[in-house]
Amino acid sequence: MTDGHLFNNILLGGRAGSNPGQFKVYSGGLAWKRQGGGKTIEIEKSDLTSVTWMKVPRAYQLGVRTKDGLFYKFIGFREQDVSSLTNFMQKNMGLSPDEKQLSVSGQNWGGIDINGNMLTFMVGSKQAFEVSLADVSQTQMQGKTDVLLEFHVDDTTGGNEKDSLMDLSFHVPTSNTQFLGDENRTAAQVLWETIMGVADVDSSEEAVVTFEGIAILTPRGRYSVELHLSFLRLQGQANDFKIQYSSIVRLFLLPKSNNPHTIVVVTLDPPIRKGQTLYPHIVIQFETEAVVERNLALTREVLAEKYKDRLEESYKGLIHEVFTKVLRGLSGAKVTRPGSFRSCQDGYAVKSSLKAEDGLLYPLEKGFFFLPKPPTLILHEEIEFVEFERHGAGGASISSHYFDLLVKLKNDQEHLFRNIQRSEYHNLFNFINGKHLKIMNLGDGQGTSGGVTAVLRDTDDDAVDPHLERIKNQAGDEESDEEDEDFVADKDDSGSPTDDSGGEDSDASESGGEKEKLSKKEASSSKPPVKRKPKGRDEEGSEKRKPKKKKDPNAPKRAMTPFMYFSMAERGNMKNNNPDLPATEIAKKLGEMWQKMTGEEKQPYIQQSQVDKKRYEKESAVYRGAAAMDVDSGSGGNESD
Repeated sequence: MTDGHLFNNILLGGRAGSNPGQFKVYSGGLAWKRQGGGKTIEIEKSDLTSVTWMKVPRAYQLGVRTKDGLFYKFIGFREQDVSSLTNFMQKNMGLSPDEKQLSVSGQNWGGIDINGNMLTFMVGSKQAFEVSLADVSQTQMQGKTDVLLEFHVDDTTGGNEKDSLMDLSFHVPTSNTQFLGDENRTAAQVLWETIMGVADVDSSEEAVVTFEGIAILTPRGRYSVELHLSFLRLQGQANDFKIQYSSIVRLFLLPKSNNPHTIVVVTLDPPIRKGQTLYPHIVIQFETEAVVERNLALTREVLAEKYKDRLEESYKGLIHEVFTKVLRGLSGAKVTRPGSFRSCQDGYAVKSSLKAEDGLLYPLEKGFFFLPKPPTLILHEEIEFVEFERHGAGGASISSHYFDLLVKLKNDQEHLFRNIQRSEYHNLFNFINGKHLKIMNLGDGQGTSGGVTAVLRDTDDDAVDPHLERIKNQAGDEESDEEDEDFVADKDDSGSPTDDSGGEDSDASESGGEKEKLSKKEASSSKPPVKRKPKGRDEEGSEKRKPKKKKDPNAPKRAMTPFMYFSMAERGNMKNNNPDLPATEIAKKLGEMWQKMTGEEKQPYIQQSQVDKKRYEKESAVYRGAAAMDVDSGSGGNESD
């Protein structure tokens, strides 16, 4: 392979529980992409300063250092990969990787090597551990021979780890020959001054720009938002989060329809953690009309060298625009804005509810985003099909004014967006159809990906009020509103949509063999059904209700979800442990337990659900076949008469 090498199942940084990715080395540099999409790291050959190999438990680690002082560790290479990659780098990139050895003796007496902003503790010629001095928040002398380092942990690094390094102490005897002291300074003081010259202690206290009293919806609170050179800090009364810019995947700038607020979403990978709750999206709410003026605490030299064409000395404008521009300039993250979709009121989103929480569903060019909570990002490429449910074709029922949108993902996960205004159907259907997403009617088992309107399931005229229906389903649907299902559940993050594209994709072509039976009016137009005057009224104008359609007792029972199996297994224990707890609270606690479970812990219930799903599919096929035979025999009898 002359143009490069590809390696799968390579971990970034070797974090426990982190998802593997695909590593590529080519003549122009290195790249790593998280499995299933998401975080991507690209390093050009001109930015590389050193490359090292190290044998670690059960694999080999490739260490890469860049001109910016960053150090990346890629773990998971085999022994045969080392020689092939080394030869490729020497021939095509002009790099000769060094080889390091890992000390496993457990000895805590050795020497210190400071290279750039990395501090390495050496035991003889072998490396015991290394830390980044850029993460040091404070350093101080303890007595005359000890140096203490305190780390302000990046809150995203703890997303998949139970333990984090908080402080580290070095004992430097006066007889130390590496850091030579004199009459005025001990060897420990020389080490301390060396660390102070490299660590980002002073600059970490001064922000480039600060936005005070900002309302953040997730994690909820009012924070002072500080933008530093390498990280973002959220300081609240009860919480303090530090987020490295390298953890920011994308920014979303989404105005609210007919609302004086604009939402800015900072999407993270890995997410920040508060207790046991993970937050992959920081949802910030700004007043749309608020105007601010900010001067950046950067010299002209720094602006010209590091941020040329990315940042300016000062900004004046709408607060959400100023915040987004500065954060984009510092972090390098791309910004996604609303695309071509417009609601019936010329807004960028439609009102709906998810998991009994009301919010806004934004149809974007590459995905859907539900806000504010639970913030849920769904990419088009993850979707298997969508289905318009509970779409009343007429009648005086309240439910005929609403419909639901079911989005099923390729990993069998489902998102049901409830109670969307029926007037939004036409625009939403055309947008989804234009994106070539499969529109399915689960009732008939048919779908469409072309320009023909799908057959939609009607509801009975005496259907219940959608609000009451939501309350009834709350026990089964409600889960923790502090966790995002996209990241907490056993699901790979497939990344974020790209920057808003200039135009729509081309219209979907009509599929050749449509099996759906449509009326002439349905086939001639893709417009939603025209609302007609309800029939069945007497002379005085009072409405006659149709009798409720009875459910066929022979119809197969629908398949149960993994969460339902989990609830059945745990509900009894929950009742025994909390006898005074009402049913709704029990359901809520079960939902919170489910969200905190790992993919491994959920697997038994997922398997039960898959078995039940196959059972339902088999019984449905038999049921439909029996129904067809009954219809045939019935029509034959009429002809013989």
